[in-house]
Amino acid sequence: MACLIMFFVTIEQVPAGDDYAETMSGMSVNLGYTYDPADKIWFGQVSLFMLYDYDRIWPHKAPEALRFKVEGSFGGSHLEQGDIRFNAGINIFALYYLTDFETDSLRPYVEAGIGGMFTDYQVTGQDYRFNFNPQAGIGIEFKKDNFPPYFLSLRLHHLSNAGIGDTNRGLNSVVCMFGRYF
Repeated sequence: MACLIMFFVTIEQVPAGDDYAETMSGMSVNLGYTYDPADKIWFGQVSLFMLYDYDRIWPHKAPEALRFKVEGSFGGSHLEQGDIRFNAGINIFALYYLTDFETDSLRPYVEAGIGGMFTDYQVTGQDYRFNFNPQAGIGIEFKKDNFPPYFLSLRLHHLSNAGIGDTNRGLNSVVCMFGRYF
């Protein structure tokens, strides 16, 4: 989490009038369910993120609708046995706005990324508590006049050690997120 905070602090703010899209920050509440393995694991998280113009972070020509997101999450997992355990993660995403489907009040997008996640538990066949965390999803922003937008998204969420351990039982989840930019 300290690395995430340092990243946010070291990126200078975009001055008005330049060619970059506005840098935005936001927060979401996430609810996930692990469907594979069928261990009946539910988890809830709070995520904080920053959304940058992709060209601002990776200085090369990129589509106008492409953004770069840095996201940190923390929360708890409810295991089948009734235990509640801690989890935390940090991820980076490429987010692409589907401008052909945008309206005055709705802005759909797709996103995909990778990162790492710590879980204070392990399922049978899982070597580590710290694992890789690729994700992909779809979402929609709800715009209202000049106010920061709300958003709703649905992600597929995978957790595994990517084959670096002897056993690599992954966890697959679906995550619903509701949040707001500020």
